[in-house]
Amino acid sequence: MVHVRTAREIELIAKSCQIVADTLDMLTSYVKPGADLLKLDSMAEDFIRSKGARPAFKGYMGFPATLCISIDEEVVHGIPKKRTLQEGQIVGIDCGAEKKGYFGDSARTFAVGNISPDKKKLMNITHESLMKGIEEAKPGNYVSDIGHTIQTFVEAEGYSVVRELVGHGIGTALHEEPQVPNYGMPKQGHQLQEGMCLAIEPMINQGTKDVFTDTDGWTIKTKDGKSSAHFEHTITILADGPKILTMGKA
Repeated sequence: MVHVRTAREIELIAKSCQIVADTLDMLTSYVKPGADLLKLDSMAEDFIRSKGARPAFKGYMGFPATLCISIDEEVVHGIPKKRTLQEGQIVGIDCGAEKKGYFGDSARTFAVGNISPDKKKLMNITHESLMKGIEEAKPGNYVSDIGHTIQTFVEAEGYSVVRELVGHGIGTALHEEPQVPNYGMPKQGHQLQEGMCLAIEPMINQGTKDVFTDTDGWTIKTKDGKSSAHFEHTITILADGPKILTMGKA
């Protein structure tokens, strides 16, 4: 079922989204060479709980942590472990929070110290694709208009779009209908309406689109070992277009 949220519901979703954005802002200065993944995860959990919310990912379908931390060829769903960040890596951090029964979800890819021009371009193109996709989230358009715009832009730049993982509706559950693919033909799927809330999240690879699940059962990696980037915002659709609910300061 696709939900159309009331103004009060959107206000509650926005509060959870602000906690997520603030969490990612807080982590920004700590994402540097030598940073310990388990420490980053612990800091995020403490911060979310200090805001009267709970980490949305921890325990979700058995996931053991507050954050998904995915480095270089890890696309998404990386489990924080005893590992430190290294100069030149890129790291995707995905975070969710729930407060008063409503959810927020966002992800950013960070540079660890100085990174190569190729990685920097991958990050920039992925973020730009997210913003272009968000622009299509307006009443009267269709879900597939978002993904079509993302795919067209990304592939023209020589990158590939992961097919196995998609964005989603969000509200009183972390993942709701409709699914929001980052690829496809225009004018297909559910028609967008004012009051819908979506998590839009392109996952873009340097090389081929092919991925696999690592032996931990969670971490998704590129098959060719090339880097991947991931950006995500939770948005709501207003009469005059989309509003980003997870916009941080960083």
